[in-house]
Amino acid sequence: MKEIITKIVTGSVACLFVVATAFAADNDPGIQQREINQQNRINQGIQSGQLTPREAGKLEAQQARIKQREERMTARDGGQLTAQDKAKLTRQQNQASRNIYRKKHNARTANVGN
Repeated sequence: MKEIITKIVTGSVACLFVVATAFAADNDPGIQQREINQQNRINQGIQSGQLTPREAGKLEAQQARIKQREERMTARDGGQLTAQDKAKLTRQQNQASRNIYRKKHNARTANVGN
């Protein structure tokens, strides 16, 4: 039962994240696609059992923080991201990507029941 609730909550968060990303008003679709790709990797790790619920939660929280920073940057600069902002977001997404990889390939696994 706990696994089902975890999957439902995680799926709901993922859907909200994807919808919010799709409607975001910034000027770089590459950043938007990167966010979607990262979320898809997290979801795949949950489904395969490579990520525990705790690991997935931490990774999703990291993605949410990056998204919030992007929104603040966009609001500050009149709806546009500067080259410096884009570079900073890219560095943050690179770090998040490494974290996703590390957590998916560590020895911890979730018990996924079918």
